[in-house]
Amino acid sequence: MQSVIVHYQEIALKGRNRPWFVERLVSNIRSATADLGLRRVRALMGRIEVQYESGDTWGEVRDRLARLPGIANFSKAVRCPCDFEVIAETVLGELADLEVESFRVTAQRADKRFPLRSPEIERQLGGRIKAARGWRVDLERPALTVRVETLTDEAYCYLSKESGAGGLPSGVSGRVACLLSGGIDSPVAAYRMVRRGCRVRLIHFHSYPILSHTSQDKVAEIAERLTRSQLETRLYVVAFGDIQRQVVLAVPPALRVVVYRRLMLRIAERIARASGAMALVTGEAVGQVASQTLDNMAIIDSVVSMPVLRPLVGMDKDEIVREARQLGTYEISIIPDEDCCTLFTPKHPTTKAKAREVEAAEHALGVEPLVDGAVAAAIRQDLTFPASVAPSARDE
Repeated sequence: MQSVIVHYQEIALKGRNRPWFVERLVSNIRSATADLGLRRVRALMGRIEVQYESGDTWGEVRDRLARLPGIANFSKAVRCPCDFEVIAETVLGELADLEVESFRVTAQRADKRFPLRSPEIERQLGGRIKAARGWRVDLERPALTVRVETLTDEAYCYLSKESGAGGLPSGVSGRVACLLSGGIDSPVAAYRMVRRGCRVRLIHFHSYPILSHTSQDKVAEIAERLTRSQLETRLYVVAFGDIQRQVVLAVPPALRVVVYRRLMLRIAERIARASGAMALVTGEAVGQVASQTLDNMAIIDSVVSMPVLRPLVGMDKDEIVREARQLGTYEISIIPDEDCCTLFTPKHPTTKAKAREVEAAEHALGVEPLVDGAVAAAIRQDLTFPASVAPSARDE
Protein backbone atom coordinates (compact mmCIF):
# COMPACT_ATOMS: atom_id res chain seq x y z
CA MET A 1 0.00 0.00 0.00
CA GLN A 2 1.35 3.41 -1.04
CA SER A 3 0.40 6.71 0.63
CA VAL A 4 0.53 10.35 -0.39
CA ILE A 5 0.23 13.02 2.30
CA VAL A 6 -1.45 16.17 1.01
CA HIS A 7 -1.02 19.49 2.83
CA TYR A 8 -3.15 22.58 2.41
CA GLN A 9 -2.31 26.10 3.51
CA GLU A 10 -4.97 28.73 2.91
CA ILE A 11 -7.75 26.32 3.90
CA ALA A 12 -6.19 26.03 7.36
CA LEU A 13 -7.10 29.70 7.99
CA LYS A 14 -10.83 29.20 7.44
CA GLY A 15 -11.77 28.72 11.10
CA ARG A 16 -15.15 27.07 11.65
CA ASN A 17 -15.67 26.71 7.91
CA ARG A 18 -12.48 24.70 7.45
CA PRO A 19 -14.18 21.24 7.50
CA TRP A 20 -16.34 22.25 4.55
CA PHE A 21 -13.30 23.39 2.53
CA VAL A 22 -11.41 20.21 3.42
CA GLU A 23 -14.40 18.08 2.42
CA ARG A 24 -14.51 19.79 -0.98
CA LEU A 25 -10.79 19.26 -1.50
CA VAL A 26 -11.14 15.58 -0.60
CA SER A 27 -14.03 15.31 -3.07
CA ASN A 28 -11.98 17.01 -5.81
CA ILE A 29 -9.03 14.67 -5.21
CA ARG A 30 -11.36 11.68 -5.52
CA SER A 31 -12.81 13.06 -8.75
CA ALA A 32 -9.40 13.93 -10.24
CA THR A 33 -8.11 10.39 -9.63
CA ALA A 34 -11.34 8.48 -10.19
CA ASP A 35 -9.93 6.38 -13.05
CA LEU A 36 -6.67 5.44 -11.31
CA GLY A 37 -8.09 2.86 -8.95
CA LEU A 38 -7.10 4.64 -5.73
CA ARG A 39 -8.06 2.75 -2.63
CA ARG A 40 -8.92 5.62 -0.33
CA VAL A 41 -8.84 9.40 0.14
CA ARG A 42 -9.42 10.58 3.71
CA ALA A 43 -9.03 13.70 5.82
CA LEU A 44 -6.67 13.37 8.77
CA MET A 45 -5.48 15.91 11.35
CA GLY A 46 -4.63 18.98 9.27
CA ARG A 47 -3.77 16.93 6.18
CA ILE A 48 -5.23 14.46 3.67
CA GLU A 49 -4.04 10.94 2.92
CA VAL A 50 -4.34 9.39 -0.53
CA GLN A 51 -3.87 5.63 -0.63
CA TYR A 52 -3.15 3.71 -3.81
CA GLU A 53 -2.12 0.17 -4.61
CA SER A 54 0.69 0.24 -7.18
CA GLY A 55 3.89 2.25 -7.29
CA ASP A 56 3.40 2.41 -11.07
CA THR A 57 0.51 4.83 -10.47
CA TRP A 58 2.62 7.42 -8.66
CA GLY A 59 3.62 9.42 -11.75
CA GLU A 60 0.02 10.01 -12.80
CA VAL A 61 -1.13 10.65 -9.23
CA ARG A 62 1.65 13.23 -8.85
CA ASP A 63 0.75 15.04 -12.08
CA ARG A 64 -2.91 15.28 -11.19
CA LEU A 65 -2.40 16.44 -7.61
CA ALA A 66 0.07 19.10 -8.80
CA ARG A 67 -2.66 20.70 -10.94
CA LEU A 68 -5.41 20.65 -8.33
CA PRO A 69 -6.17 24.00 -6.62
CA GLY A 70 -6.26 23.92 -2.83
CA ILE A 71 -3.15 21.77 -2.43
CA ALA A 72 -0.06 23.55 -1.05
CA ASN A 73 2.27 20.55 -1.31
CA PHE A 74 2.20 16.75 -1.18
CA SER A 75 4.61 13.91 -0.60
CA LYS A 76 4.90 10.22 -1.30
CA ALA A 77 5.07 8.77 2.21
CA VAL A 78 5.50 5.56 4.18
CA ARG A 79 2.92 4.89 6.88
CA CYS A 80 3.80 3.08 10.09
CA PRO A 81 2.50 2.70 13.68
CA CYS A 82 2.97 5.77 15.85
CA ASP A 83 5.82 4.35 17.93
CA PHE A 84 9.26 5.96 17.97
CA GLU A 85 11.19 2.69 17.58
CA VAL A 86 9.06 1.66 14.62
CA ILE A 87 9.40 5.15 13.10
CA ALA A 88 13.18 5.01 13.41
CA GLU A 89 13.31 1.54 11.86
CA THR A 90 11.05 2.65 9.01
CA VAL A 91 13.13 5.75 8.28
CA LEU A 92 16.41 3.83 8.28
CA GLY A 93 14.86 1.35 5.86
CA GLU A 94 13.89 4.16 3.51
CA LEU A 95 17.44 5.55 3.65
CA ALA A 96 19.16 2.23 2.94
CA ASP A 97 19.76 2.90 -0.76
CA LEU A 98 20.65 6.59 -0.46
CA GLU A 99 24.01 8.32 -0.17
CA VAL A 100 24.13 12.01 0.76
CA GLU A 101 26.63 14.30 2.43
CA SER A 102 24.30 15.98 4.88
CA PHE A 103 20.79 15.75 6.29
CA ARG A 104 18.35 17.13 8.80
CA VAL A 105 15.17 15.79 10.42
CA THR A 106 11.96 17.81 10.57
CA ALA A 107 9.14 16.49 12.74
CA GLN A 108 5.51 17.53 13.26
CA ARG A 109 3.58 16.20 16.24
CA ALA A 110 -0.07 16.59 15.24
CA ASP A 111 -1.32 14.68 18.30
CA LYS A 112 0.24 16.20 21.41
CA ARG A 113 -0.24 12.94 23.33
CA PHE A 114 2.77 11.45 21.56
CA PRO A 115 5.40 11.17 24.33
CA LEU A 116 8.20 12.95 22.45
CA ARG A 117 7.95 16.59 21.42
CA SER A 118 8.90 17.57 17.88
CA PRO A 119 12.45 18.79 18.80
CA GLU A 120 13.04 15.55 20.73
CA ILE A 121 11.90 13.45 17.76
CA GLU A 122 14.29 15.40 15.56
CA ARG A 123 17.26 15.01 17.91
CA GLN A 124 16.77 11.33 18.68
CA LEU A 125 15.95 10.30 15.12
CA GLY A 126 18.81 12.45 13.77
CA GLY A 127 21.18 10.70 16.17
CA ARG A 128 20.02 7.28 14.95
CA ILE A 129 20.54 8.27 11.33
CA LYS A 130 23.98 9.76 11.97
CA ALA A 131 25.12 6.66 13.88
CA ALA A 132 23.84 4.31 11.18
CA ARG A 133 24.94 6.23 8.09
CA GLY A 134 27.67 8.61 9.22
CA TRP A 135 26.09 11.57 7.46
CA ARG A 136 26.74 15.13 8.62
CA VAL A 137 23.88 17.08 10.19
CA ASP A 138 23.19 20.41 8.42
CA LEU A 139 20.22 22.42 9.67
CA GLU A 140 20.64 25.25 7.15
CA ARG A 141 21.26 23.68 3.73
CA PRO A 142 20.92 19.90 4.02
CA ALA A 143 21.24 17.67 0.98
CA LEU A 144 18.32 15.62 2.34
CA THR A 145 15.46 16.47 4.68
CA VAL A 146 13.84 13.56 6.49
CA ARG A 147 10.27 14.49 7.48
CA VAL A 148 8.16 12.73 10.09
CA GLU A 149 4.56 13.48 11.04
CA THR A 150 3.00 11.78 14.05
CA LEU A 151 -0.78 11.48 14.34
CA THR A 152 -2.89 9.54 16.85
CA ASP A 153 -2.40 5.95 15.71
CA GLU A 154 -0.02 6.28 12.81
CA ALA A 155 3.00 8.18 11.60
CA TYR A 156 4.16 9.17 8.12
CA CYS A 157 7.75 9.42 6.91
CA TYR A 158 8.82 11.02 3.65
CA LEU A 159 11.94 12.39 1.99
CA SER A 160 10.71 14.92 -0.58
CA LYS A 161 7.94 17.43 -1.27
CA GLU A 162 6.05 18.18 -4.47
CA SER A 163 4.62 21.66 -5.00
CA GLY A 164 0.88 22.03 -5.42
CA ALA A 165 -1.17 24.72 -7.16
CA GLY A 166 -2.15 26.49 -3.93
CA GLY A 167 -5.27 28.60 -3.63
CA LEU A 168 -8.71 27.20 -2.79
CA PRO A 169 -10.49 24.04 -3.98
CA SER A 170 -12.50 24.48 -7.15
CA GLY A 171 -16.19 24.98 -6.46
CA VAL A 172 -16.05 26.71 -3.05
CA SER A 173 -16.40 30.29 -4.32
CA GLY A 174 -19.33 30.10 -6.71
CA ARG A 175 -19.47 30.44 -10.49
CA VAL A 176 -18.11 33.06 -12.85
CA ALA A 177 -18.12 33.35 -16.64
CA CYS A 178 -14.87 34.18 -18.42
CA LEU A 179 -14.65 35.65 -21.93
CA LEU A 180 -12.05 33.35 -23.47
CA SER A 181 -10.19 34.17 -26.67
CA GLY A 182 -7.50 32.05 -28.24
CA GLY A 183 -4.86 34.50 -27.00
CA ILE A 184 -2.41 34.46 -24.11
CA ASP A 185 -4.20 36.58 -21.51
CA SER A 186 -7.71 35.21 -20.97
CA PRO A 187 -6.68 31.60 -20.15
CA VAL A 188 -4.44 32.98 -17.39
CA ALA A 189 -7.31 35.11 -16.08
CA ALA A 190 -9.61 32.07 -16.08
CA TYR A 191 -7.04 29.95 -14.23
CA ARG A 192 -6.51 32.64 -11.61
CA MET A 193 -10.23 32.46 -10.82
CA VAL A 194 -10.10 28.65 -10.73
CA ARG A 195 -7.34 28.94 -8.09
CA ARG A 196 -9.59 31.22 -6.06
CA GLY A 197 -12.14 28.42 -5.82
CA CYS A 198 -14.48 29.53 -8.61
CA ARG A 199 -16.13 27.23 -11.09
CA VAL A 200 -15.36 29.08 -14.34
CA ARG A 201 -17.73 29.01 -17.30
CA LEU A 202 -16.01 29.86 -20.59
CA ILE A 203 -17.53 32.00 -23.37
CA HIS A 204 -15.77 32.20 -26.73
CA PHE A 205 -16.74 34.62 -29.51
CA HIS A 206 -15.73 33.60 -33.06
CA SER A 207 -16.16 34.90 -36.60
CA TYR A 208 -16.36 31.59 -38.48
CA PRO A 209 -16.96 31.15 -41.41
CA ILE A 210 -15.72 34.67 -42.20
CA LEU A 211 -12.46 33.66 -40.53
CA SER A 212 -10.96 30.22 -40.03
CA HIS A 213 -11.98 27.64 -37.42
CA THR A 214 -8.55 27.85 -35.73
CA SER A 215 -9.57 30.03 -32.80
CA GLN A 216 -12.32 27.56 -31.86
CA ASP A 217 -9.87 24.67 -32.03
CA LYS A 218 -7.44 26.54 -29.79
CA VAL A 219 -10.12 27.42 -27.27
CA ALA A 220 -11.29 23.80 -27.13
CA GLU A 221 -7.74 22.73 -26.26
CA ILE A 222 -7.36 25.51 -23.69
CA ALA A 223 -10.69 24.49 -22.13
CA GLU A 224 -9.38 20.93 -21.78
CA ARG A 225 -6.27 22.25 -19.98
CA LEU A 226 -8.40 24.28 -17.56
CA THR A 227 -10.66 21.29 -16.96
CA ARG A 228 -7.68 19.35 -15.59
CA SER A 229 -7.68 21.86 -12.72
CA GLN A 230 -11.38 22.54 -12.16
CA LEU A 231 -12.55 19.05 -13.27
CA GLU A 232 -15.79 20.30 -14.85
CA THR A 233 -16.04 23.03 -17.48
CA ARG A 234 -18.91 24.43 -19.46
CA LEU A 235 -17.88 26.13 -22.72
CA TYR A 236 -20.20 28.39 -24.74
CA VAL A 237 -19.28 29.20 -28.33
CA VAL A 238 -20.93 32.33 -29.76
CA ALA A 239 -20.97 33.34 -33.45
CA PHE A 240 -20.01 37.02 -33.67
CA GLY A 241 -18.99 37.59 -37.31
CA ASP A 242 -22.41 38.68 -38.62
CA ILE A 243 -22.81 41.07 -35.69
CA GLN A 244 -19.47 42.64 -36.57
CA ARG A 245 -20.60 43.11 -40.17
CA GLN A 246 -23.63 45.04 -38.98
CA VAL A 247 -21.49 47.13 -36.63
CA VAL A 248 -19.26 48.08 -39.57
CA LEU A 249 -22.30 49.34 -41.48
CA ALA A 250 -23.77 51.38 -38.61
CA VAL A 251 -20.95 52.50 -36.29
CA PRO A 252 -18.16 55.05 -36.96
CA PRO A 253 -14.76 53.30 -37.25
CA ALA A 254 -13.22 54.85 -34.13
CA LEU A 255 -16.04 53.51 -31.92
CA ARG A 256 -16.28 49.99 -33.32
CA VAL A 257 -13.94 48.26 -30.86
CA VAL A 258 -15.82 49.72 -27.89
CA VAL A 259 -19.16 48.70 -29.41
CA TYR A 260 -17.84 45.18 -30.07
CA ARG A 261 -16.83 44.84 -26.43
CA ARG A 262 -20.12 46.22 -25.13
CA LEU A 263 -22.03 43.72 -27.27
CA MET A 264 -19.82 40.88 -26.03
CA LEU A 265 -20.45 41.82 -22.41
CA ARG A 266 -24.20 42.03 -22.97
CA ILE A 267 -24.23 38.58 -24.55
CA ALA A 268 -21.89 37.14 -21.94
CA GLU A 269 -24.02 38.52 -19.09
CA ARG A 270 -27.14 36.86 -20.48
CA ILE A 271 -25.34 33.53 -20.79
CA ALA A 272 -23.72 33.93 -17.37
CA ARG A 273 -26.99 34.56 -15.59
CA ALA A 274 -28.66 31.61 -17.30
CA SER A 275 -25.81 29.33 -16.20
CA GLY A 276 -25.77 30.50 -12.58
CA ALA A 277 -22.62 32.66 -12.76
CA MET A 278 -22.37 35.69 -10.48
CA ALA A 279 -19.67 37.72 -12.27
CA LEU A 280 -17.93 38.14 -15.61
CA VAL A 281 -14.16 37.72 -16.01
CA THR A 282 -11.89 39.12 -18.73
CA GLY A 283 -8.17 38.96 -19.49
CA GLU A 284 -7.79 42.73 -19.81
CA ALA A 285 -4.89 44.71 -18.37
CA VAL A 286 -4.87 48.49 -18.13
CA GLY A 287 -3.40 50.16 -21.21
CA GLN A 288 -2.57 46.99 -23.12
CA VAL A 289 -4.74 47.83 -26.16
CA ALA A 290 -7.10 50.65 -27.14
CA SER A 291 -10.20 49.11 -25.54
CA GLN A 292 -8.37 48.65 -22.24
CA THR A 293 -7.90 52.27 -21.21
CA LEU A 294 -9.69 53.27 -18.02
CA ASP A 295 -12.04 55.51 -20.01
CA ASN A 296 -13.06 52.73 -22.36
CA MET A 297 -13.33 50.10 -19.61
CA ALA A 298 -15.80 52.34 -17.79
CA ILE A 299 -17.89 52.82 -20.93
CA ILE A 300 -17.81 49.08 -21.70
CA ASP A 301 -18.68 47.93 -18.16
CA SER A 302 -21.67 50.28 -17.95
CA VAL A 303 -23.84 48.00 -20.12
CA VAL A 304 -23.92 45.14 -17.58
CA SER A 305 -25.17 44.99 -14.01
CA MET A 306 -23.04 42.12 -12.71
CA PRO A 307 -19.43 42.61 -11.58
CA VAL A 308 -16.68 42.47 -14.22
CA LEU A 309 -13.52 40.97 -12.72
CA ARG A 310 -10.10 41.51 -14.30
CA PRO A 311 -7.52 39.32 -12.54
CA LEU A 312 -4.70 40.61 -14.78
CA VAL A 313 -5.58 44.28 -14.61
CA GLY A 314 -2.25 45.44 -13.11
CA MET A 315 0.07 42.92 -14.77
CA ASP A 316 2.47 43.49 -17.64
CA LYS A 317 2.81 41.18 -20.62
CA ASP A 318 5.96 39.45 -19.41
CA GLU A 319 4.24 38.45 -16.18
CA ILE A 320 1.22 37.12 -18.05
CA VAL A 321 3.39 35.15 -20.49
CA ARG A 322 5.30 33.61 -17.59
CA GLU A 323 2.06 32.41 -15.98
CA ALA A 324 0.76 31.12 -19.33
CA ARG A 325 3.91 29.02 -19.71
CA GLN A 326 3.45 27.60 -16.22
CA LEU A 327 -0.18 26.84 -16.96
CA GLY A 328 0.72 25.12 -20.22
CA THR A 329 -1.50 27.28 -22.46
CA TYR A 330 1.18 29.52 -23.95
CA GLU A 331 2.17 27.16 -26.75
CA ILE A 332 -1.49 26.80 -27.70
CA SER A 333 -2.19 30.53 -27.57
CA ILE A 334 0.67 31.50 -29.90
CA ILE A 335 -0.54 29.22 -32.72
CA PRO A 336 -1.33 31.68 -35.56
CA ASP A 337 -5.05 32.23 -36.03
CA GLU A 338 -7.64 34.83 -36.89
CA ASP A 339 -10.11 35.69 -34.14
CA CYS A 340 -13.01 38.08 -34.02
CA CYS A 341 -10.91 40.71 -32.19
CA THR A 342 -8.91 41.27 -35.38
CA LEU A 343 -11.86 41.31 -37.78
CA PHE A 344 -12.94 44.75 -39.05
CA THR A 345 -10.70 46.49 -36.51
CA PRO A 346 -10.12 50.16 -37.42
CA LYS A 347 -6.62 51.58 -37.74
CA HIS A 348 -7.22 54.28 -35.15
CA PRO A 349 -9.74 53.18 -32.47
CA THR A 350 -10.62 55.72 -29.84
CA THR A 351 -8.97 55.46 -26.44
CA LYS A 352 -11.45 57.81 -24.78
CA ALA A 353 -14.94 56.95 -25.98
CA LYS A 354 -17.78 59.28 -25.02
CA ALA A 355 -20.92 57.64 -23.65
CA ARG A 356 -23.24 59.87 -25.66
CA GLU A 357 -21.53 59.04 -28.97
CA VAL A 358 -21.42 55.29 -28.26
CA GLU A 359 -25.08 55.16 -27.21
CA ALA A 360 -26.13 57.06 -30.34
CA ALA A 361 -24.21 54.61 -32.53
CA GLU A 362 -25.81 51.64 -30.76
CA HIS A 363 -29.26 53.14 -31.16
CA ALA A 364 -28.75 53.23 -34.93
CA LEU A 365 -27.46 49.65 -34.81
CA GLY A 366 -30.34 48.06 -32.86
CA VAL A 367 -28.65 46.15 -30.08
CA GLU A 368 -31.31 43.95 -28.51
CA PRO A 369 -32.14 41.77 -31.55
CA LEU A 370 -28.42 41.14 -32.07
CA VAL A 371 -27.95 40.07 -28.45
CA ASP A 372 -31.08 37.90 -28.49
CA GLY A 373 -29.99 36.11 -31.65
CA ALA A 374 -26.44 35.48 -30.44
CA VAL A 375 -27.58 34.09 -27.08
CA ALA A 376 -30.17 31.82 -28.71
CA ALA A 377 -27.61 30.42 -31.17
CA ALA A 378 -24.80 29.88 -28.64
CA ILE A 379 -23.48 26.31 -28.61
CA ARG A 380 -22.77 24.70 -25.25
CA GLN A 381 -20.19 21.99 -24.57
CA ASP A 382 -19.57 20.25 -21.23
CA LEU A 383 -16.13 18.86 -20.42
CA THR A 384 -15.02 16.68 -17.51
CA PHE A 385 -11.70 15.38 -16.21
CA PRO A 386 -11.03 12.51 -16.23
CA ALA A 387 -13.00 12.25 -19.46
CA SER A 388 -14.08 8.70 -18.64
CA VAL A 389 -15.92 9.87 -15.52
CA ALA A 390 -19.44 11.26 -15.82
CA PRO A 391 -19.93 14.89 -14.68
CA SER A 392 -21.32 15.32 -11.18
CA ALA A 393 -24.69 16.84 -10.47
CA ARG A 394 -23.10 19.63 -8.41
CA ASP A 395 -22.27 21.68 -11.51
CA GLU A 396 -25.79 21.69 -12.92
